[in-house]
Amino acid sequence: MKVLHVYKTFAPDDFTGVPRVIHSIAKSLSTCCDNTVLTLADQPAASQPLEVDGYHLYQVKRAGKLYSTDLSISIFGDFRRRAAEADVVHFHHPWPLMDLMQLASCSQTPSVITYHSDIVRQRLLKPIYAPIMHAFLLQADALVATSPNYLKSSPILQRYRQKASVIPIGIAARDAPDVSLVRHWKSKVGEGFFLFIGTFRYYKGLRYLIEAARLNGLRVVIVGSGDVGSLGRNLPDNVTVLGPVSEVDKEALLTLSAAFVFPSHLRSEAFGVALLEAARAGKPMISCEIGTGTSFVNVDGLTGIVVPPANPDALSAAMVQLAGVPGLAAKMGAAAIERYRSHFSEDGMSSKYLQIYQRLAASA
Repeated sequence: MKVLHVYKTFAPDDFTGVPRVIHSIAKSLSTCCDNTVLTLADQPAASQPLEVDGYHLYQVKRAGKLYSTDLSISIFGDFRRRAAEADVVHFHHPWPLMDLMQLASCSQTPSVITYHSDIVRQRLLKPIYAPIMHAFLLQADALVATSPNYLKSSPILQRYRQKASVIPIGIAARDAPDVSLVRHWKSKVGEGFFLFIGTFRYYKGLRYLIEAARLNGLRVVIVGSGDVGSLGRNLPDNVTVLGPVSEVDKEALLTLSAAFVFPSHLRSEAFGVALLEAARAGKPMISCEIGTGTSFVNVDGLTGIVVPPANPDALSAAMVQLAGVPGLAAKMGAAAIERYRSHFSEDGMSSKYLQIYQRLAASA
């Protein structure tokens, strides 16, 4: 069965969020599906396609952006050809140009849309884009939300609830980090700290975490890429900013941490894969209630604590509670790893998508 995945960006330009989900699905289904990813790139590889972990990657030159929407004219022809060759097209929303590609091609290939997120910020674009988006969503044969929370809270998804299903994002299991690597990081940052991992974006709520650390004096380690200056000046002494680190380094830091803090305060944080990584490591979590998948991964009172968004006092109190109540962090961490195993495995996610692919292909 040939499956074509379509999204605006992919590795090496971007390997966070949606690209990582696509990679997980394509890699884990490589033995039963011929998977191809069609995407844009700033510098496409000279030799096409690229072979990546058992699937194919086609890159088309990115022409620029308009209202944060990645643009290309040449991808329309590439999409038309690839879609005609596929048994199923798997779209990953949002990307407005993708909607136009599908509608302009008049493709008859069965399609599924994974609805990763609403478009949150682009108010000027929404009135123009809305009719196109709804035409695109209407023509899809299947629609998938990544959590029941997002399906319930998204006004767009509510209009298509009858044909929408939920497939949570899943990630692969990991071996314990090397002991020498853990020892290396322990010598640098110690242990028992509160850890954040993620990109320094506007919706991550890091200023509230830093203020919470200033209030309670507990140690915080911040890991990620982006503008360090956006974190503000005169960081408190109990906050350490490491910048980006490797995947194995992340696992070592998670091992050393007492808990994971994820202060994202806006709906642009549609799921929070970093929370899955913390749950997989058996760490209790602190996150904010923003009506998205973050509160599906981190269940308040079970796997961690959920607080109101943009509220450093509430964040601080949750951190103090986890640090001060004997046995609470260990209890919630044990529940977190169990929830990861039962709800968020990579194989579980991929097998559910395979069922959709098989159903759609059989009905064509």
